[in-house]
Amino acid sequence: MLETVKDRVLEAYDSLLTARDPRLKDYPLMESPFSMTAILLAYLFFVLYAGPKFMANRKPFQLKEAMIIYNLSLVGLSAYIVYEFLMSGWATGYTWRCDPCDYSNSPQGLRMTRVAWLFLFSKFIELMDTVFFVLRKKHSQITFLHIFHHSFMPWTWWWGVSIVPGGMGSFHAMVNSCVHVIMYFYYGLSAAGPRFQKFLWWKKYMTAIQLTQFVLVSLHVSQWYFMESCDFQVPIIIHLIWLYGTFFFVLFSNFWYQAYVKGKRLPKNTQQNAKANGSTIVTNGSSEVSNGHSVHENSLSNGRKHHENGNALNGKMKKA
Repeated sequence: MLETVKDRVLEAYDSLLTARDPRLKDYPLMESPFSMTAILLAYLFFVLYAGPKFMANRKPFQLKEAMIIYNLSLVGLSAYIVYEFLMSGWATGYTWRCDPCDYSNSPQGLRMTRVAWLFLFSKFIELMDTVFFVLRKKHSQITFLHIFHHSFMPWTWWWGVSIVPGGMGSFHAMVNSCVHVIMYFYYGLSAAGPRFQKFLWWKKYMTAIQLTQFVLVSLHVSQWYFMESCDFQVPIIIHLIWLYGTFFFVLFSNFWYQAYVKGKRLPKNTQQNAKANGSTIVTNGSSEVSNGHSVHENSLSNGRKHHENGNALNGKMKKA
């Protein structure tokens, strides 16, 4: 039975490798899945074990300038990716419904192939998000959602880009890049320091924007299920994108609930008020404890006096 399962897995793997688009064979990381898998495994090893261990007895690194450059660079890269997706099909010929992938060597087809690969490559650049969290000891930011999203997305997109670099399956990549323009702009302002905090009042809306992204992606691919016919060449990609959009919608909805409904990520002024109230309670508690010590000391003092008087009285009774 195990041999049968092994044979079927190898057969499926070989069929996936055979289905890869030959136009991408010379692009970095596209020769085989082993190099990108090794990078993602090294990423997981660093953020889950090596990085925290390295930083255990060290102070957090101050990476303000590096983070500003990094985030604003990703704003520019994401904006360029959105533009290229639009110019290679989504604004120049796609119907926004059933759009097949162009496997030809036409300028339009090659342009879509390039931007699909560039989007994939940007996912590996974004692994630095977590590296910065580790080096700055922002452990609360390294959640299951964060790690799963940053590791699972590049791995699945490698296969998607390898087999079908374009068509209706590329819609979610374009939408994701739009969201990242906004998201990394926010991160860039946040890294710039306290003087920009007043411009970050829209923090909680970032999660709402991401939720909207998953709704749009799921709705777009859902069209396929209601069409009588569609020429998109790899239907399994449609099913995977629909599952991806729905699954991440659930995960991000839970994050929204935990962070903003239950109040785990309240605005700073709310947190400061809560801390101030807590300090007042502690201060009052200290006063009560202090008063308690005074009462206790008075009681002990009175007890000693009563004990001394009692001993004196016993002495007089013995003499009588």
